[in-house]
Amino acid sequence: MTPDKISDWLQYLNMDAAVAGKLGIFGAILYICALALVANFLAKRLIEWVVHPIIKKTAIKLDDLLIEHHVIVHFSHLVPAAVIHFYAPAVFRGEAGILAITGLAVNTYLIIITLLVIDGLINFARAVWERGPVGRRYPAKSYAQAAKLVINLIGLIFILSALLGKSPVVLFSGLGAVTAILLLIFKDAILGLVAGFQLSVNNMVAVGDWIEMPARGADGDVIDVSLTTVKVQNFDKTITTIPTYALISDSFKNWRGMSESGGRRIKRSLHIDMRTIRFADEKLLERFKRIRLLRSYLESKLDEIQEYNGDVGGNLDELINGRRLTNVGTFRAYCVAYLRNHPKIHQEGMTLLVRQLSPGAQGLPLEIYVFTNEIAWENYEDIQGDIFDHLLSVLPEFDLSPYQSPSGADLEKAGSLIHASGAPSGKSV
Repeated sequence: MTPDKISDWLQYLNMDAAVAGKLGIFGAILYICALALVANFLAKRLIEWVVHPIIKKTAIKLDDLLIEHHVIVHFSHLVPAAVIHFYAPAVFRGEAGILAITGLAVNTYLIIITLLVIDGLINFARAVWERGPVGRRYPAKSYAQAAKLVINLIGLIFILSALLGKSPVVLFSGLGAVTAILLLIFKDAILGLVAGFQLSVNNMVAVGDWIEMPARGADGDVIDVSLTTVKVQNFDKTITTIPTYALISDSFKNWRGMSESGGRRIKRSLHIDMRTIRFADEKLLERFKRIRLLRSYLESKLDEIQEYNGDVGGNLDELINGRRLTNVGTFRAYCVAYLRNHPKIHQEGMTLLVRQLSPGAQGLPLEIYVFTNEIAWENYEDIQGDIFDHLLSVLPEFDLSPYQSPSGADLEKAGSLIHASGAPSGKSV
């Protein structure tokens, strides 16, 4: 249906010739647009009803990603462009201006469709990569975004070339003059691209890692690594957004090694009241011998001490003479034996020790340094709590007391005792 036919029909209805001519052109444009829309609709239905079911029935599962990322559907947009390209010369015969505008619109449309297709293919390639064995460790999102940015910039130059009627080479050559402006505009993208490359090559961070970055308020799981930002979901469910390049310029802690090793460290101290530390006399030794976990330790240690004292000689009635077991040393041996027999503690390949730290104002610190075989936070805290519940509870069996700073109740009790002793009011004792 040409503009002339529409114009003749409108003039037959007694419409002014000038108005009918303009309406004829407008009607022809609507007609060819309707043809393009119908062709696009039919092409999409053909893809959805025929092509997609065939892809879904194949044994290869990766081709389903073509559907998920709308790669094939984007090709349906080529059909309306073809309809306009082939029918416009027949419809607008003799209308050079309209044909020029139509050709310009089709060329611009084809460039946009090409960009959409390439965008879908990049998404498809990224999805295939991330489903691979190394996709989680080396995320490709930042590279995909960088590729899209470059390709879309090139596409924009081609669109401007089509609209302005200039050669793309001329526009590309003009980019050198605005390089400084482009660097300023895309500063974050360029820094993010370089940082993303370093993060991937050095395997520094990946989606799913637990990272700590106090300077940025981040402490949680990485949920997204993009060209310009890294998103961390903190344990309080808030989201912290960190510039990608900050992970290169600043320091952060990645707990992936802990997760992959299968062990999580316990490093905590028991503070022993030093006033309760003493040699173990016969009565205390008899109590120790009834503790199952200490039997092998006591057998070897007592034989060693007896042999040493026999060689030294002297008056051994005094505890200070010769070698003696101490309650704190025996308790330390008990802690080691207890941890060696704990089913939730790593027994091989990871450090297990109980050591004394330097005595201080809060008593003698006895540090427990072991690794649990559970890395989940909840299970880890339960195991740690059970271990220290037990060790604190058995301290009296060794005539030891934990150190605790005086509280208000302790001071009040001391005051009551002083008052009860009959000390003169207002005088120190």
